Amino acid sequence: MAATFFRRLSKATPATFNNAFRGQPKSGFAGFRFTTIAAVAGGISTYYCFSDSNLVHLDQVNEETGPKVALKSDKWLEFKLQDTARVSHNTHLFRFSFDPSAKLGLDVASCILTRAPLGQDAEGKTKYVIRPYTPISDPDAKGYFDLLIKVYPEGKMSQHFASLKPGDVVEVKGPIEKLRYSPNMKKHIGMIAGGTGITPMLQVIEAILKNPDDKTQVSLLYANVSPDDILLKQKLDILAASHPNLKVFYTVDNPTKTWKGGAGFISKDMVTKGLPGPAEDTLILSSSCAGHSETMLKTKLWLWKMAIILRFHFASLKHPLKQST
Repeated sequence: MAATFFRRLSKATPATFNNAFRGQPKSGFAGFRFTTIAAVAGGISTYYCFSDSNLVHLDQVNEETGPKVALKSDKWLEFKLQDTARVSHNTHLFRFSFDPSAKLGLDVASCILTRAPLGQDAEGKTKYVIRPYTPISDPDAKGYFDLLIKVYPEGKMSQHFASLKPGDVVEVKGPIEKLRYSPNMKKHIGMIAGGTGITPMLQVIEAILKNPDDKTQVSLLYANVSPDDILLKQKLDILAASHPNLKVFYTVDNPTKTWKGGAGFISKDMVTKGLPGPAEDTLILSSSCAGHSETMLKTKLWLWKMAIILRFHFASLKHPLKQST
């Protein structure tokens, strides 16, 4: 079973993950916040803040006539943990399995909800912690999905993931739509990501790059604590080297002497130089995990001020779920 898992993994993930799945221990995750800023010159822009909620369910797939999918948007289902691998000092890859003839049922860009029991309330009823995650596996993959999860010492859900062993199950519901992406919907998409906030960005990036008819330009600013904390870097570098329409810029809070990327938080200068300017055919997406929320908030406030100066109007959609940890 393990050998089959590794063979399948080698086809679906870069060398980083192939090396990671070699007798490494497992662990948990931190979630993300997903924001969309559509810049429309001289008109109206829309700012979607998916900190975690008032989440919009995707249209249900007709199971009788449509493709066979594993997810249900209105029902919690159990998915079995197949295996785990260490990706960095505090981040792990979790593979969950299901019917090998079915797809998970994700559209781009969408995520799933997970839940875990968290004791009982005063009436003796089970309490749950619920967190959203974006799988990094191909939405068209059959029989499995992968979650990239960072463990936090006080993270309720990430600590639950850290306690799982192969064969254990997690309850999942979805999909949850974050952005209804369609090929060439914008000429240029800018992305700002922090930590595990790269996962929803990767979903959009891969959808664009694997479609030869999609000519969308993508510029990504990716912030992390240190060079060793940069997740999926090898995969992103390979994608950027083989696709001229993808540009990636890394910045870290604690650079090493040999580091050649940016240093410090994502700044106004990085945004103006690295991302597309306001126009009808541009879009800015931002996504961060718990550790980068302050940085991302400063960046979003600056983008908001820029929009006001340019006489744009932003509508904000707030959501009730707490930030994922």
